[in-house]
Amino acid sequence: MRRRLSQEESRAVALDAARTLLIEGGPQAVTLKAVAERVGRTHANLLHHFGTAAGLQRALASQMASGICDSIAEAVAARRAGHASRRDVVDLVFDAFGRQGGGALAAWMLVTGNRDALDPVMEAIHGLVDQLHPEDGEVVRATALTMVLIALGDSLMGEPLARSLGLPGEAARVEVVRIVTERLKPIDQAAGWDH
Repeated sequence: MRRRLSQEESRAVALDAARTLLIEGGPQAVTLKAVAERVGRTHANLLHHFGTAAGLQRALASQMASGICDSIAEAVAARRAGHASRRDVVDLVFDAFGRQGGGALAAWMLVTGNRDALDPVMEAIHGLVDQLHPEDGEVVRATALTMVLIALGDSLMGEPLARSLGLPGEAARVEVVRIVTERLKPIDQAAGWDH
């Protein structure tokens, strides 16, 4: 007999399944029915937890944004302590949109017209930027915008585009490292983080 999960545990299991489906099969694979089948629950059970498919999407976006921003904050802290490179931070951002499904999630929200489901992503990125560099907000926000937009585009079509241009698959990452380093060098130097 299967143990009855708490409401919080049921939501977490469903969100993990939704994220796995997103990464494995893309946005079209994430349906309430598919998630319910993956976790051995009913469609009605998922409706109880999320209300609608849009509610599931919003909850998934919020969970992913929180995890991604936590990872990036840890990498930035490691960089400040001299244990990580600028490339490590850029790789985390690109991997969040690529391998971890953030780009597919964003594309899904935009295509389905569920733009407000991306609010948790925007809030998490804004909060992270303000937490890391509150005194240098404008430069850091503009740099974060550039990095996130390039990482998003790279997750959707970067490798085939780079290949068609005769560039290595990581060309966008390399370019973002150059841009970020150039833009943030004065801030890093002033704070003593330029290692």
